[in-house]
Amino acid sequence: MPEDVQMNESEPQPAAPPPAAAPALSTLHHLKEIASVIEAGSLSKEVRRISRAFRLTVALRRRLAARDVSAFLGFALPASSEAYARLTALVPKEDDTEMDVDAAAPTTQISIKHGLPEIEIYCYLLVLIFLIDQNKYDEAKACATASIARLKNLNRRTVDVLASRLYFYYSNVYELTNRLAEIRGNLLALHRMATLHRDELGQETLLNLLLRNYLHYNLYDQAEKLRSKAPRFEAHSNQQFCRYLFYLGKIRTIQLEYTDAKESLLQAARKAPTTARGFRIQCNKWAIIVRLLLGEIPERTVFMQKGMKKALTPYFELTNAVRVGDLELFMAVADKFASTFSADRTRNLIVRLRHNVIRTGLRNISISYSRISLADIAKKLRLDSENPVADAESIVAKAIRDGAIDATIDHANGWMVSKETGDVYSTNEPQIAFNSRIAFCLNMHNEAVKAMRFPPNSHKEKESAEKRRERLQQEEELAKHMAEEDDDDF
Repeated sequence: MPEDVQMNESEPQPAAPPPAAAPALSTLHHLKEIASVIEAGSLSKEVRRISRAFRLTVALRRRLAARDVSAFLGFALPASSEAYARLTALVPKEDDTEMDVDAAAPTTQISIKHGLPEIEIYCYLLVLIFLIDQNKYDEAKACATASIARLKNLNRRTVDVLASRLYFYYSNVYELTNRLAEIRGNLLALHRMATLHRDELGQETLLNLLLRNYLHYNLYDQAEKLRSKAPRFEAHSNQQFCRYLFYLGKIRTIQLEYTDAKESLLQAARKAPTTARGFRIQCNKWAIIVRLLLGEIPERTVFMQKGMKKALTPYFELTNAVRVGDLELFMAVADKFASTFSADRTRNLIVRLRHNVIRTGLRNISISYSRISLADIAKKLRLDSENPVADAESIVAKAIRDGAIDATIDHANGWMVSKETGDVYSTNEPQIAFNSRIAFCLNMHNEAVKAMRFPPNSHKEKESAEKRRERLQQEEELAKHMAEEDDDDF
């Protein structure tokens, strides 16, 4: 029996139940915390706090409900204010009795100071985002118009971050309803106001919105005139800078400045965040067309990028037709994907590629044959004109004049005689190519160094433990919400 007693004593005790997980905070409580962050940024005049508040809002965007927005408006705005009456009328009423109770919130109550312009503008922005997500575009347009009218009476640097986002959604809601032309005058007036107020972030945002407005209606000359005369300064937002490069690349492409267009489009695709897949696809589509117009053939890896293979399939087949120099295949691909090219607004550029296809086929012929008749050239290029031999002769003569091929024309016998190809390594071409690659790498390094951010006077002041904890917490929050911010911006 003593053994049995010993065994009972050694039996394991039941494990203690795990501590209950802390209940999740309600959306309303998160909105109140964001309001307190905006209040702190307004009183201390720290713009970075306002930026942080908007990033936190992006994380809550998918969880917003009408009851949360209405309750927050009652918390943030005085009941007797004009903004409260206007915004509560725009938010739809819900009959749902299941309210998002703040039982999970901490016992400490959050209170803010009423009457701050930053809080009021944030309420406009929150309601506008909510209405757009709910597809209530008429109410969203009314909210956006009222918010822009309110912004015209403010000149505070702490409002600039929120104002730039309001400008974006103001243009977005009119674009969704296909009424962009109506707000062009207002955008120009807002850009002039931002310039007078030295609001560089607002200028940057409004310039991109105006360029998008002009390009939407194919007004490329007006877009270039505005871009060339607008004030220039260092970019404050990576997203806005990427958009600017994309619009600049489109303008340069239409103006036949393909080299500058290629550089702008590739830089925009490289700088864009990986989560902005749609934007990067558009940049790659235009960059592929521009490279084909320059006589280059994009690498196969361009079309095999993760998440882009299906969207770039029409451009892959187009590139293959240009690479082979088959005019008939090129026309078949252009007709097959005509709707896709029209939706991407690249159909007019693809029409320009016909000459490049012919020139590529002619270059392949000149490499393969030391001597070939013009009639055979017309047959291989599949020229279907009334006098294909004369057309082939003019095409060959123009290619020889432009330096595309190294050959001569024997008019008496109707031949094209190709010259022997020399050793390219005996020329300066390898040195030029190597130098361009070095310059590209050096420019990328310089841009990366310029993009690095350091806290002011970090070499003079020693950081305390409390400030260090606060900085690390802000960096963690920034990394956490960066993906949501990029998705929203693009």
